[in-house]
Amino acid sequence: MNIKALNREERKAFLVSLGEPAYREKQLFQWISRGVDRIEEMTDLPGALREKLRDSCSFESLVIAAEQISSADGTRKFLLTLPDGNTIESVFMKYEYGNTLCLSTQVGCAMGCSFCASAIGGKVRNLKAWEMLDQFLVCQKRAEAPVNHIVLMGMGEPFDNYAEVSQFLRTIHDPDGVGLSYRNMTVSTCGLIPKIRQFGIDFPQVNLAISLHASSQREREQRMPVAKAWPMQELMKVCREYTEQTGRRITFEYALIEGKNDDPGEARRLAELLRGMLCHVNLIPLNPVAEIGMQGSSRSRAARFARVLEDRGIPVSIRRQLGSDIAAACGQLRRNNS
Repeated sequence: MNIKALNREERKAFLVSLGEPAYREKQLFQWISRGVDRIEEMTDLPGALREKLRDSCSFESLVIAAEQISSADGTRKFLLTLPDGNTIESVFMKYEYGNTLCLSTQVGCAMGCSFCASAIGGKVRNLKAWEMLDQFLVCQKRAEAPVNHIVLMGMGEPFDNYAEVSQFLRTIHDPDGVGLSYRNMTVSTCGLIPKIRQFGIDFPQVNLAISLHASSQREREQRMPVAKAWPMQELMKVCREYTEQTGRRITFEYALIEGKNDDPGEARRLAELLRGMLCHVNLIPLNPVAEIGMQGSSRSRAARFARVLEDRGIPVSIRRQLGSDIAAACGQLRRNNS
């Protein structure tokens, strides 16, 4: 049994079953949240307890198999090996407001978006909550810098793994451990409507991002199969309900594909779709992925698109393409890519 895989109540019960006082769980959790590699490092635990733990449970961790550093902006991409041999990618980015880790929630992805490398090969499995926490801890340790923000925008669809993602968010927020503020977390989804509703109830302070990438149902279906199950009209309805319920704005992520969805007419339709909603649009010139045969829009076309939205009162920004030279930018993460 991997001691990391237990939640706090389960771990407490396990320690009590070993004849230990319940308060030892807090000490153990604090060591886990510091990213220690071995039970022997938990120096404030009695030697007898450490021996019991070595005899009765495992202490598995993720391992960094490869690392790349962008020569352009210092972005760092990590290829991590999971205990079962599968691999995921994570990205460490520096911003003026602090450091951010982009984390994966699945091995691969089942959503099949036509422009995203993570969908190539489909979904292998969900990550467990402890694996997401370990992913954070291992990458932060290698980066040798504090991480102030996390974005669940790596491999996988977080809301397709809702239970484990929820446990991870609560665990990394726990003040006895990492203690990361909910307001410094962002979860991105391609639009699983029932989970958006649940997320607004469960995590009203966590930032929500929606991968949109089109201004009409027909266009969105062509790029994102999920749109067939959850149509644009229903998605916009639940997004408006979310902002009214939580008082929090939604970020709409929009990948700009040259000749596909980046003309002024598309921008006008997008502005009409979002008119009156508490939101922000993040324009992302599509990053190159060899297999998909699509070209990202130029920065000048992105700026023109942004002006159309701004003129219609829609807050907008153009995302910096951090790490694109090492395939660490939006839409480029995949298994065994480093």
